[in-house]
Amino acid sequence: MAPLPPRELLSVIEAALLGSAAPSPAQRVELLHAVRDAAPAFRTLLSYPGPKASDRTQVESKEVRLPGMPPITLDDTDVQTALKLSDELNLNEIECVRLLVDANREWVLYGRETLEIYRLAAGLWYMERRDLITALYILLRSVALDQGLDADLMSEIEEQIQPLFNDGLRQRIIALVKELNREEPAGIGQPSSERYVLDFRGALVERRAIVSRERLSLSHCLALSALIKLMSPREVKDVFSILKDCAAEANQNSSVELQITYGVLFSLVATFISDALSTLEKASLSSSDSSFRREFHELVTRTGNNSTIEGFVGVVRLAWSVHLMLTQDRSNSREMSDIWSCLETICRQNSFEFLREQVLKTAAYQNDDEDIVYMYTGYTHKLMMCFISHPTSRDKIKEIKEKAMTALSPYGPPWGHREDLGRNGEQVDQPTKEPFVSLLELVREIYQKEPELGNGNDELWTFVIYAGEDHTNTQTLVAFLGLLSTLASTEVGAAKVYELLQGKTYRSVGWSTLFDCLSIYEEKFKKSIQSSANIPPDFPEGDAQALVAYLAVLQKVVENGNPMERKKWFPDIEPLFKLLSYENVPPYLKGALRNSITAFIKVSPLLKDAIWNYLEQYDLPVVTAPLGHHTATQVYDMRFELNEVEARMESYPSTISFLRLINALIVEERNISDKGRRFMGIFKFVYEDVFGPFPQRAYADPLEKWELALACLEHFRMVLSMYDIKDDDIYASVNTLAPSSIERQLPLLELLKDFMSGKVAFRNIMNIILVGVDSLIKERTTQTCGIILEKAVHLSLEIFILVMERDLALADVFRPLYQPLDVILAQSHRQIVALLEFVRYDYLPQIQQCSIKIMTILSSRIVGLVQLLLKADVGKMVIEDYAACLEFRFDDFQVIEDTKDDVGVLILQLLVDNICRPAPNITHLLLGFDVNGSIEQTVLKPKSHYSCLKIILENLEKATKPEINALLHEFSFQLLYELCLDPLTCGPVMDLLSTKKYQFFSKHVGTIGVTPLLKRNSNQSLRISMLHERAWLLKMLALALHISDISSSVYREACVAILYHTFGQCAENFQSTSLFDSRALTSISDVPAKRNKVLDLLEVLQFRCLDTSMKYPQLLSNLGIESKIEEILRNSATFENGGVYYYSERGDRLIDLDAFHEKLLQMSQELNSQLSESEKAGLKESVHHLLKWAWRYNKNLEEQAAQLHMLTGWSQMVEVAVSRRMSLFEDRSQLLFELLDASLNATTSPDCSVKMAYVLTNVSLTCMAKLRDERFICPAGTDSDAVTCLDIISSKQLPNAACNSLLFKLVMATLRNESSETLRRRQYALLLSYFQYCSSILDSDVPPSVLRFLLLEEQEGDDEDITLQKVLKEHSELAHANFSIIRKEAQAIVDLVTKDAVHGSEAGKAISFYVLDALISIDHEKYFLNQLQSRGILRSCLSDVTNYLSKVGNVKIGEL
Repeated sequence: MAPLPPRELLSVIEAALLGSAAPSPAQRVELLHAVRDAAPAFRTLLSYPGPKASDRTQVESKEVRLPGMPPITLDDTDVQTALKLSDELNLNEIECVRLLVDANREWVLYGRETLEIYRLAAGLWYMERRDLITALYILLRSVALDQGLDADLMSEIEEQIQPLFNDGLRQRIIALVKELNREEPAGIGQPSSERYVLDFRGALVERRAIVSRERLSLSHCLALSALIKLMSPREVKDVFSILKDCAAEANQNSSVELQITYGVLFSLVATFISDALSTLEKASLSSSDSSFRREFHELVTRTGNNSTIEGFVGVVRLAWSVHLMLTQDRSNSREMSDIWSCLETICRQNSFEFLREQVLKTAAYQNDDEDIVYMYTGYTHKLMMCFISHPTSRDKIKEIKEKAMTALSPYGPPWGHREDLGRNGEQVDQPTKEPFVSLLELVREIYQKEPELGNGNDELWTFVIYAGEDHTNTQTLVAFLGLLSTLASTEVGAAKVYELLQGKTYRSVGWSTLFDCLSIYEEKFKKSIQSSANIPPDFPEGDAQALVAYLAVLQKVVENGNPMERKKWFPDIEPLFKLLSYENVPPYLKGALRNSITAFIKVSPLLKDAIWNYLEQYDLPVVTAPLGHHTATQVYDMRFELNEVEARMESYPSTISFLRLINALIVEERNISDKGRRFMGIFKFVYEDVFGPFPQRAYADPLEKWELALACLEHFRMVLSMYDIKDDDIYASVNTLAPSSIERQLPLLELLKDFMSGKVAFRNIMNIILVGVDSLIKERTTQTCGIILEKAVHLSLEIFILVMERDLALADVFRPLYQPLDVILAQSHRQIVALLEFVRYDYLPQIQQCSIKIMTILSSRIVGLVQLLLKADVGKMVIEDYAACLEFRFDDFQVIEDTKDDVGVLILQLLVDNICRPAPNITHLLLGFDVNGSIEQTVLKPKSHYSCLKIILENLEKATKPEINALLHEFSFQLLYELCLDPLTCGPVMDLLSTKKYQFFSKHVGTIGVTPLLKRNSNQSLRISMLHERAWLLKMLALALHISDISSSVYREACVAILYHTFGQCAENFQSTSLFDSRALTSISDVPAKRNKVLDLLEVLQFRCLDTSMKYPQLLSNLGIESKIEEILRNSATFENGGVYYYSERGDRLIDLDAFHEKLLQMSQELNSQLSESEKAGLKESVHHLLKWAWRYNKNLEEQAAQLHMLTGWSQMVEVAVSRRMSLFEDRSQLLFELLDASLNATTSPDCSVKMAYVLTNVSLTCMAKLRDERFICPAGTDSDAVTCLDIISSKQLPNAACNSLLFKLVMATLRNESSETLRRRQYALLLSYFQYCSSILDSDVPPSVLRFLLLEEQEGDDEDITLQKVLKEHSELAHANFSIIRKEAQAIVDLVTKDAVHGSEAGKAISFYVLDALISIDHEKYFLNQLQSRGILRSCLSDVTNYLSKVGNVKIGEL
């Protein structure tokens, strides 16, 4: 079997191994077959046929034959492009022609320039390479790493992968990592080659960058392969050689090159550690080949001059020494000597420091693939655990520890006398660290990345206990405490660290040391203030650093400790506050104190209140004046420390910690009735003193700049989200003439005014955003501060959204001084572009979400937004960025729980919302309409232009991963329906979807249309989405049938295809049309086309929805709060307006679980004081029960709405087809009977709700009306002279049995238990229509002899007389059968109809009397007449008529 193309191979592998659910049996089989068939491609990875003279001659002849295809004729441009591809990519000429054919199929190359064609074809080739490498990477990762996949399946895959390594796959990967970096056609290309290609979205990408990404993926594959099959000695040497080459080229500013080097490095580390720890009964890598052991040892111990190469070699040396220690022959003294010499070199060069600083802490390492980083960290953990636990290395650790203890302290004079301090008090020019200190910091770094690796790790805790003993050096103490703070990052670790520092394990390291030291210094400062000298004592830097380290441990222990246990751990935290107000305490120590205090806020509400009190008592004050004013006197407060102390140091740890502490305290406040007035002073400090001048300040560490900004932005977001304002607050702020005091100002209003006037906060936040996507990506991938900058950008975007949610309410009052934010933004195109371009930033989905939300808001406010983007020359970029974002979401395998945060849903909702806005709008732009010309005249070419429309159509055609993409498919169908409905976009979209290329309107009927629904208990969300998806599809079919112009051959064929594939039939004169000649009838569905899928669709939606009524627990009834809950649920307000509801993305009004929970908690707290402990527990359980009910209520309500939506779409499609396109059907009466019968069947079903019954009855009415037309309209037309009396008499009518069946079901539907007067009126109309259909076409007053005479006049013979007798007999039988059916349910029918006739509405009374009249007219036994007389109905009717006539007569007499 031929191997799958790379794209299809990758799709199969991803579907089976990356899906949210376990692969199905069919997927497993398909996966294993695909992997087996792809084995040759993997063995010769990225090895393609080279140029060939005969093939070049064939291409130059302009006629080429490709396998499985007819001859292809080339023009001069094709030949030129193919040969250029061959020369510059080292490809065979025929293969290059194949690339051009595929590129044309993908992009439509007609009309493009030669260079663009070349770039598209080359980009397609690189995409194929990428898909193949990615497929191999996923396979290796699934086998090498435990990702929760089926063990048997992984074993089968491994069995197929192992032979690949035996056949040289790893050697091929090693060669590619090296060769692809060369300047030759098979690598990055020659200097004269074209440097750029076009990627999948049509964007220019540098060829060198693509090849670098390939090398990176290959280095990942190399590292993973070491976990599946150990390297051979030759492979180890080759990889070590490549490592040195990569290290020589690695640059800290080139993250990809560094990541490639890390992949090569860790492939060696994994090989050595895996081999050493292997439990297989075989010789190890080195012991099986003594010559290799000797040769490689010589290689690894050889030193060089390049420090970077030596650093990476030092890490390999460390892994090699561990390998030697674990596999050594203790009787061999030479081996011990080799090991010890290795350890000496490692410690002398301090390889621990290089591994930590130049590998683990780099931005390149942190931004690498998440699974790969986990593997790297895991093997670093194994490496270090082996190192710290082996007796030989423990001796070396003991030696370097003793050396570190006796070393001079690196800390200088006291803090107050020094000017060369960097962040956290560190000196700018520090001496080289001791190896023991670096070892502690390296172990800390490992568990900082993966804290759970420390749980149950006895070797680690043994090392920790040893490392904490007998510290005589502050530097080692700080490093040790830093390790403890990291180990306390889990609940288990926090408990263990707390116990370690209780004083029983160490003599001088413990909690008592921390608090005693704080008390001692507080006492010193207090005495100095009380003395006459008034000179505060110096604070030694070593002591300050030790306290900072202690406080970091305290912070982590409290943050991660068990919520119940930690309440007992530190009963008195007052000493943490006492040093905050002293000037001579280093700012970085104050920062550590406040950070540790912040950890205590969530311990208990009482402790939070105590922290407020202690801060007011001890911390520096925030002296404030009204906004825009400053205090005249200077005091040592937070402002002074910020501007005079920290600004001189160019470091701001105290201010940052103060803002974090205040933010954490304010966010926990539950009493927000004052709307933040009491925190106005703090807001003013943040707004004016911290955030206002923050861009102009100098920073020793750029990380602090963004941490400071981040703390301010958190404060602003908190102000905007926590507090609400009313009209009174707005008018009060406007009507105040004099400057108001701080106590009367509202932080929220002041911040909104700033944004609405474009002042300092707006400008600074806008400048953060103006950093731009490209700069942010560069910072994120090359600098460790990039993550903090990323958070700042995210918060800035969120703040813009929060402001735009409120600014319109204030704008009317504040104009003209203050304007809506969109008006401020529109003053510069650059600002709007900067906000919208972050949809391209895919490192943090939340940033993309914010950018899309801002686009949604701006598109609804700025009418000329599209023209603005075109003027700024970013229109094409925006189209491609949104399409790429949507495509990435469609391809993603991650299940998104909260659909409000789904970027795909946000984009599709943006497109739907903008359809009806003035043209040209954002929908027109993003879908590829001609926004510079006429929207109505646009010829859409999604194959030629990369846009959201191309992505939507491709993914609807594939319809893959429904469990992940169902909501996207649903909204995509809705979007296309809305586009077909809109007058501007209808023509272009209908033209596109009606073409044979797409066959859009008919292809999905046999796939998603009749697929069985999932069980409710398996995936109810997917079940709901499938119903809505089908609803929009059916609506589209109805719309296409309704508006299509049959005179156009394209539209006619589209309509015929719809009818054929839904109703299973069409008129014979249309079946010969070209639409049915090839794949149209076979490729759309495997279900036979003659089957009436309309009936299948109706069956799909016939199910009973669960009851949403609430059954309250008995306790709630006893406590009397049942009525309060009912009142909460009766209030239809949304949670923003004090209610408990919200509107979903589909428009369903659902219960907001958080808001409902909060309301229930408020009621519980009010009752708690009156309840016993058992009642409190019962009330808590009842609240949980109510929340579960609310969740079920939401799901069931969504399912009911989806069911009704699909039925509505079904009814529209059926009614339009029957009303507008009846002439296209063959057996019309039979079709109408089937539809009518199915509708009545569904109506009588106990699963059918009243709303559904109403919709179904409307369908029945339409079908019955068309049946009447079929019978009573002359078959040859009313003006035809060829129509005879016999033709009229013998006009087609349903068989009597069919009519009887319809009447019986109609009676049952009318008498259903659940009903309404509105529904019954429609059913009465249907009943009257049925009686009319069954009535004789012959007038009963005309004698049969006259009819016979008329028939004889037209044509002599006895056949006419026989026909007349047959017609009269059948009609008589039908009339008796109808009466018999009605007679069986006569009592119930009379009761129901007379009730409506007496008590119904005016319309109900009228049609009820019509029904009674019809019943009397068919009543041969006068049963109904007697019933009406006995009930007094007739007397009442006559009395009403008499009274009415009397009133009318009196009025007329009065007028005369």
